[in-house]
Amino acid sequence: MTTDTKFNDQKRKRVLLGITLLFILAGAAYAGYYEAVLSKEQETDNAYVGGNLVTLSSQVAGNVQEIRADETQLVTAGAPVITLDAADADIALSQAEARLGAAVRTLRQRYADVAQYDATVEQRKLTLKTAEDDLARRKPLAADYTVSGEDVAHARQAVDNARAAIAVAQRQADAARAGIAGVAPAQHPSVLAARADYVQAWLAARRNTLLAPVSGYVAKRSVQVGARVTPGTPLLSIVPLDQLWVDANFKESELRNIRVGQPAKVEADMYGGKVTFHGKVMGLSAGTGSAFSLLPAQNASGNWIKVVQRLPVRIALDPAELKQHPLRIGLSTTVSVDISKTDGPVLGAPMPANPVYSTTALAQPLPLATQAADAIIARNLN
Repeated sequence: MTTDTKFNDQKRKRVLLGITLLFILAGAAYAGYYEAVLSKEQETDNAYVGGNLVTLSSQVAGNVQEIRADETQLVTAGAPVITLDAADADIALSQAEARLGAAVRTLRQRYADVAQYDATVEQRKLTLKTAEDDLARRKPLAADYTVSGEDVAHARQAVDNARAAIAVAQRQADAARAGIAGVAPAQHPSVLAARADYVQAWLAARRNTLLAPVSGYVAKRSVQVGARVTPGTPLLSIVPLDQLWVDANFKESELRNIRVGQPAKVEADMYGGKVTFHGKVMGLSAGTGSAFSLLPAQNASGNWIKVVQRLPVRIALDPAELKQHPLRIGLSTTVSVDISKTDGPVLGAPMPANPVYSTTALAQPLPLATQAADAIIARNLN
């Protein structure tokens, strides 16, 4: 073997040894990186932005007269969005007002009838007194045959008739009094029922204007001007973009170390790696996606193939970061959860004492309706 050949062999061995050492170092570096970083994180790109889709629907029937906001436009809570034709509601309110007034006047007549029946009872008592006096005068005269026995019999019959008339009048007075006893006219059940009908008609008249229950952006508008809407029909949706979260669908084998409260990082495809959202794990869903599907899988069948299931993990986002970089419902994201600490709970927190979501935009000023009803009652009582 020549000197050049030996030199080339030694050089080749040194190169192979160097390459081997590089692979070993790279493997050791990756192992160290995995142990220090990758093993402390759980990542998935099967994650999407979620949020509330607030559906605006009508509580009354009517024809659409105005639409004041269209898709992509911002509406504030309490702002009028859709207006219905109020003609039918105004007529119904007038009818309810008339029925309330009629109920009060009918009740006034019933109270007056009680006094009339009481007066009739007193009149019947006077008639009885007259008949008894007449009979008392005739009895001594019948002993010496000054008056005939027939006259005495007629006088006695008159007394019996007067007593029977008193009983009838008393029963009529009791029956009339039973319908109104113990209650003032304004608090009578018939008046209260008519009053409630008036308040309901008053509310229906106000509900011809549909208000935005929350602040957000209009989406999925399906209503058109002139359309006839019925109660419960979805007209449009409002998306509050300050109430968003991310549903990260981790494989069931990746959930072992995920706990509530762990910090998470979210990158949206919309912004790429330039923007990182910071959040935390709110909780894990109570079931996999297949369990809540329209047609759940029948795993008890004979032809069974195991499919790795995914469980939605909800990630809360920082409102300040959302305000600076708005997201949209349904956007794709990549979620990385820091699982270095596993002392948190596996299940979510119990129901809080205060409401999770609420709105005062749909509250109606009922005192105004009751004041209007009381004014109608007062006018018809006088």
